[in-house]
Formats: sequence, C-alpha cells, structure tokens
Amino acid sequence: MKQLDRPHAHHQHHAPATSREHQGHDKHAGHSPEIFQRRFFICLLLTFPILYLEPHFQEWFRYQAIAFPGSTWASPILSTIIYFYGGWVFLKGAWYEVRSRIGMMTLIALAITVAFAYSLAVTFGFPGMPFYWELATLIDVMLLGHWIEMASVQGASRALEHLAQLVPSVAHRLVGDRLEDVSVSELQAGEIILIRPGEQVPIDGLVVEGASSVNEAFLTGESRPVTKQAGDEVVAGAVNAEGALQVEVTRTGEQTTISQIMRLVQEAQNSRSRYQVLADRVAYWLTLIAIGVGTLTFIVWLPLQNFTFAINRAVTVLAIACPHALGLAIPLVIVNATAISARNGILVRNREAFERAKDIKAIAFDKTGTLTEGKFGVQAIYTEDASEQEVLAIASALEVLSEHPLAQAVVEEAESQGVQQLPATNFQAIAGKGVEGSVEGKFYRVGRPEWIEELEIEFPTALQTGLQESEAKGESAIALMDESKVIALFALADRVRTSAREAVRQLQDRGMQVVMITGDAEAVAQTVAAELQLDRYYARVLPQDKAERVRSLKAQAPKAFVGDGINDAPALLAADLGIAIGAGTNVAIESADLVLIEDDPLDVVRAIQLGKAAYSKTIQNLFWATGYNVLAIPLAAGVAYSLGFLLSPAVGALFMSLSTVIVSVNAMTLRRVRLA
Repeated sequence: MKQLDRPHAHHQHHAPATSREHQGHDKHAGHSPEIFQRRFFICLLLTFPILYLEPHFQEWFRYQAIAFPGSTWASPILSTIIYFYGGWVFLKGAWYEVRSRIGMMTLIALAITVAFAYSLAVTFGFPGMPFYWELATLIDVMLLGHWIEMASVQGASRALEHLAQLVPSVAHRLVGDRLEDVSVSELQAGEIILIRPGEQVPIDGLVVEGASSVNEAFLTGESRPVTKQAGDEVVAGAVNAEGALQVEVTRTGEQTTISQIMRLVQEAQNSRSRYQVLADRVAYWLTLIAIGVGTLTFIVWLPLQNFTFAINRAVTVLAIACPHALGLAIPLVIVNATAISARNGILVRNREAFERAKDIKAIAFDKTGTLTEGKFGVQAIYTEDASEQEVLAIASALEVLSEHPLAQAVVEEAESQGVQQLPATNFQAIAGKGVEGSVEGKFYRVGRPEWIEELEIEFPTALQTGLQESEAKGESAIALMDESKVIALFALADRVRTSAREAVRQLQDRGMQVVMITGDAEAVAQTVAAELQLDRYYARVLPQDKAERVRSLKAQAPKAFVGDGINDAPALLAADLGIAIGAGTNVAIESADLVLIEDDPLDVVRAIQLGKAAYSKTIQNLFWATGYNVLAIPLAAGVAYSLGFLLSPAVGALFMSLSTVIVSVNAMTLRRVRLA
C-alpha cells in the first residue's frame, strides 16, 4: 500500500472529527430542524388571534370579532412577539448573508422588518393600514418551509465518526516477553504489537513475524483476502483472519492511511457545503429588484403625491416582493421527491441531489459490492479423473470447518448442487496456506496454488492450464490435493449482480457514459467490464487516487459516482452526485447524496430519472412563486393609478396565497411520475 502524504498532523487518528465546522456563513449555521419546528408551532398559535381580529378577515368572512379591553393592542403585541421570536432566525441569517452574498434570508428579513416597522408606525398614528396579518403568516410559512428543508437533510454528515470507529482503541504491545494492552494513541513508531486471529489492525505497520490472510476490502476494494507474512504491510482497519501477526508500528496519528482518507472526506465535505441552493439565487435577484423598485417608487411618488402615499407604495412593493410560496417552492418538491424515493428504495441525504442529477452525463461505478455482490462464487471447476460432484464433496467437507471467504464459496457451491455433506476428521488450518484433514479415511489438503510447489506433488497439465485460465481472468483459485497430486482446481470470483447488467444497458440507452473505477486487479476489472459491456474502466486505483480520478472525469462532463466502501467515501463526495449502495459501510452511506437501500444498481437509473423530474418541478415552482411579481410589483408601485386601480396590500396578500396554492399542487403532481 502506497503511503499518502500527510505533512501536517494535528489530532489523533481515532478521535472523532466534526464536519462542516466552517459554516459560519451558511444560512442555517447554528440552526436545527427542532428550532424551526418549535418556533413554527408557537408562532402559529399566536397568529390565530391576529387573523381573527384582522378587519379584512372580518369583512371577507362576514363576522364581527369580539371586542375586549385592549383588543386594539392584541395584534401589535402578538406581532411583535412573532417578529422577534419567529423572525430572529431570519434576521440572524440575513446578517451572515449581508457579509457574504444576500439570498433568501435577506429577502425574508427585509420583508418582515419593513412590514413590522410600518405596521407599528401606523399603530402609533402614521396614516395607512397595518400589515400585521401579512407579517405573521409570512413568518409562519417561512418557518414551516425551512423546517421541512432542514428535516429533509437531518444533521451534518457523520462520515468521519464512522471512519474513526473502524479502528480499535486498544492494542496489544509486546514489551520483551510480556504483552500489555495500551491505548492506540500511546503507540510509537518502531514498537511491536500482536494482532490475534479475528482482530482488527489498530495501526499501520510491517509484519515482522507470523503469517495470515487479511481482509483489506474496506480500503482497497480488493475482494479477495490478502496473504500477509514477514515484510508485508498492514493498515489500520483491516481484519486479520486465521493467523497471529507480530507487527512493527510504522505510522501513527495523522500519518495512518485511514486518517488521511478522513482528511480527504473532510476536505470534500467542506467544499460541498459552499454549494448554494437554487432558491437563494432567485431570492438574490428578487431582493435587488424589490429594493430597487421600492426605492424608485418612493422617489417617483414623493413629488407627485404626499409623503404618506409614497411610503405606502414603497412598503407595499417590499412586502409583496417576498411571496410565501418562494419559501415552500423547493422544500415541497424535496418532501414529495423524498417520499417517492423512499417507496422506490432510494434514501435522499442531500437537498441538492435532485438539482445536480439533471446535469449528469456520465456515471462511474465502484466494482466490489456495487456492480458485484462483494462475495465469492465458484466460476469453474477443473478436474481430471474425478467428477465435479466428487471433488465438491471432498473439498466442502474440509472447507465447511474453515472461516475463510473462499472456503465458504466452495461450501455454498456444494449446497447449491445438492452435494451430500461428508464428515471430516483430523482437521487443521495452516495459516496463510489452507486446511488439511481426512475425508472417508483419506488425507486431503485444500489451499493456495502456491502450496503445491512447497509440497512438491504432481500437478497435472490439464489443471495447470485451468490455473492459467483462471488467473488470466483475475479469478482466485484454490487446489484440492491428496498426498501425491492435485485432484481439482476451483476458480472463484466476485459475482456480478444480475441487475447490474440491466442498469448499465439502460444508462447507456439514455446516452450516459458508464465507467468502472476499482481498486481490484487489472485482470479482474477487465473480466467484469467485458461481462457488463462497459465503456471503460480503471483498475488498481488507490483510495486517494479514486477521488482524483472522479475529479478528472468530472472535468469532462457532470459525473455521478456509485460505491459502497470506505475507500469510496472521498470519491462519493468528489462527484457531482454521490450514490451509495445501502449494504455498504456507514461511512460510504454518510458521504453520499443518495443511498440505494435495496442494493439494486437499477435504482441508479430510477434515481437519475427522479432527480430530473424533481428539478423540473423545482423550476416550475420557482416560476409560479416569483412570476406573479412581474404583475404584482408594478401594480403595487402604482403604475395603474392613473387608470383608477391601486393594488392594496390585502389584494397583494391574496396573490401570494394563490401562488402558494399553485406551488403546493404542482409539487404534489410529482407523485404521478412513473419511474423506470
């Protein structure tokens, strides 16, 4: 394993690291769904009395509100509470936006502040009509919209914490002939640690004594266990199999491979969080237009009419320019798209996923556990004198007692063919080589082909040819031997998912380029690529290089990446759209925008299709949420005054309500989309 460069180290590799700590200018910095939920319900309760006492509501619904001492002050007092309690999150968000780039928070803060200040002035004697009910309902709707939006992407990613949990916190350090358990953070380069069978490797190092096979699929994507002996490197997080290993510590702290992957994930997360939602871009221009038109309205009307008329027109423009529907335009689409996704086995983790899905022109897949099942199956059996059933019966009798993944593949093949299970005696596992024992009174060995040469037994030419064929395809081979010669060879490989073939075909039919990026061997990658008829593939790609490969491909066209392993986390975050297979590791899931719960590659096709449909609905909603301003803002400014028409704030509020209804209904029509 090539060492990643890590010149600066600042914290322990096993210490959880928080993500997105840089969000000082994020409109939701310091907020949570619970904050918006609590403030929404409290403000909603305070809004009901305001609506009940509102003269326009009494006129529209033909009722007379009950008068009580101080009733004229009820709306101003309740609106003041709503403004400061419910509107504070928007005022604070606007303060952050003003220092970077104005957006939705600025527009909301401007509208509620103008409405509140003007209404308060009217209450204390300024000529005009107050906007109390418009103010209260605007804050309510915006709180609801932001609550929905934040709840759809609950919390920050916990990918780094999952990475940190992969390595044990305690190691067995050898001091002379004595073994002591110490914290991994206390280990120093050059010290010797013991890794027992079944344990995870706590830190990077070199094997100095012992032999075993180690599962590094979490890191390299290599599906087969890797044999380790003196002089070989092991990395933190790998799982030791059958043999005990003594390892010399070579890298500690931030220098370990897993810590450097954590750094790659964190860097990618930090760059991801600067992405702005589409509504902010609309709000930015709408804010500039509202301020510009409102100011121009005041300047134009001031010499033509009195001060009261001019300020009334300007305030009406500013209040109407922030439609209720704009705050719900995107969240409503997200909620409906998320519900549809869940019903189709797709979990949405990032609110921007649907926006980015529309541009995807190419998709890169990891191999192990994504296009393939991530477990071995018998691809071919080479035998000379005996039948397949006979050699399967003998091999499975020994392999059923082994925990090696290749052994389990042989046992499963025997079971699938209905081979009767034979008893084995004198069983023994030979670390790094295989197993041996007696079956029906005869001695046999099952293990690595390299063991054949060590034993100096006969290796029939036909079986040698079979070994060469399997190695050319990148398959793993194990040999069945008696005391004098090799009886059979089993070629094993990671099985390609049945649905992967159909997924690749459908994506290619939609004009998308499909690429495979894997840490597995060239021969393995070539075999899988040929079977799936992929456009191109990249083999032997290390974790840090996998993310870089995605970035280089992304420069050619917007790209999605589909993966499941820890080594896929940086690549998932580097892609325009990260899609994780649900059965994969937590870190891959936490790093993705979309998670395929059912482990079905065909869901990638459905996810892309839904993303395009959701983005289309988002654009439509933004049009309906802001389009009425083309008519409402000029009318509010008084352009039709000479014709005897002047848009009142109350009529403007009805326009806003109609826009909200249209946006809601349009978002619901997304449920009619038929996925492939």
